[in-house]
Amino acid sequence: MSSPTSAHEQAPPAADPWSELDEAGTGLTVNDFLTTMLSQLVTALRNSVTEPYATQFELTVPEWRMLALLAHGKELSFAEMVKQSTSDKALVSRTLRLLEDRGLVTLESEGSTPRRRLVCRITPAGEALHAQVIPLARRGQASVIRLLTPEERHGLYTGLRKLHGICTARD
Repeated sequence: MSSPTSAHEQAPPAADPWSELDEAGTGLTVNDFLTTMLSQLVTALRNSVTEPYATQFELTVPEWRMLALLAHGKELSFAEMVKQSTSDKALVSRTLRLLEDRGLVTLESEGSTPRRRLVCRITPAGEALHAQVIPLARRGQASVIRLLTPEERHGLYTGLRKLHGICTARD
């Protein structure tokens, strides 16, 4: 009789369509696409890991992301916020305005030309909120990462960094 799997054990993975992948991608279904798998994973992680701690502090996931970016960078241009958040300009603009209304960030226009540079800065209140949330964020992220073996973690981290570097070098 076989023993039931624990919560951390997974059923054996389905056949790996990537191992013998040819240049044409023969046999890949949309569910095997890297973009599909990563999008599904991001959504699942956002829902199960990030939303609980963001909601606990009355933040949306985009608000938390912007606050965390500014806590790390202290001061970023609007264009840099869009780039680093991987969100569209409209979402970044709305989110920053909401954070500004709450006194968590400041937004200042610099320059006198029609294309003035918008500079985003975290406020002391924003830094204080970030200091409360970041331990929970780190713990939540670590709990998911630690579901993988050290070898799996290393492979996933280095593989993702490599792919990101290759894809962004094309820009």
